[in-house]
Formats: sequence, structure tokens, C-alpha cells
Amino acid sequence: MEQRIGPRIVLYGKPGCHLCDEARLIVAAVAAEFGEEFTERDIRDDPEDLREYGEWIPVVVVDGVEIGRLRIRTEDLRRALSR
Repeated sequence: MEQRIGPRIVLYGKPGCHLCDEARLIVAAVAAEFGEEFTERDIRDDPEDLREYGEWIPVVVVDGVEIGRLRIRTEDLRRALSR
């Protein structure tokens, strides 16, 4: 059985970001459908995250692969979790 290290789904964003708020609702709903949890990371807490994502948030990563920025699509997240 494969053991996963770290969260499968990561949502990068920051407080006060309305797109991040929208993405959180989508990620929470789809994660629940798949019996998964997700982790949120505030890009301001890590200089590398801030440099990488800057104003291009929210960003959703599944299994280490970016699946969306800015406008997160439910179908993209479902497809990524189905793999």
C-alpha cells in the first residue's frame, strides 16, 4: 500500500482574497466528495511561495501538480483526484 507524505490537496492563497474564498468553497466540496482533506497555505508565510505565486492566487495543487490558478474549476479538481 502506497503511503502518502503530506497533504494531497494544497490551496495557496492569502486572507482578503475573494478568489481564494471562492476556491476554498470549491476545494472543500470536491475534497469531501472524494473523502480527502486539504491544506491551506498563506503565501505570505513563506518567501518562496510569495515569489512563486505572488498575485496569481489562488493556486490549487494536487499530488504536487498545479491544477489551477485564479479561477479554480470543479471539473479540473475532480479529474485530478480521480487519477
